[in-house]
Amino acid sequence: MKLKLHHLNLCTTNVAAMDEFYCKVLDMQPEASRNATRDTSQGYSGKVAFVTDGQSEVHLAERDLQIGFKTGQAINPLEKGHIAFRTDDIAAFKKRLEERGIPYSDFGAWAMKGWQQIFFHDPDGNVVEVHQVDA
Repeated sequence: MKLKLHHLNLCTTNVAAMDEFYCKVLDMQPEASRNATRDTSQGYSGKVAFVTDGQSEVHLAERDLQIGFKTGQAINPLEKGHIAFRTDDIAAFKKRLEERGIPYSDFGAWAMKGWQQIFFHDPDGNVVEVHQVDA
């Protein structure tokens, strides 16, 4: 099982200002292809800007405090943001969490078409995402 840092999700009340900042100040570029893979039908339809440095991405997402209620999940990845890793074996990673007694919310294919997403907390309460892209 491989894990690779994929993106950092920052939650905001002003996506346009954040997008402008990350592009103009930090020289990041829009990752337009991500908008085509969004799924807004499962509880999150907030604004999102996707930017990249060519290797890693930053997802600038409109804060939504109601995600837990909308999805029935214990963890809200769009309250304060999260860090995300991509794996090639989500089942093996879930087993790793279970063996260590770490609870997680299994969102399945949720906000991004073709991504199987789980979310859990690190020891300090930060939200961590691990996802696998369907073949």
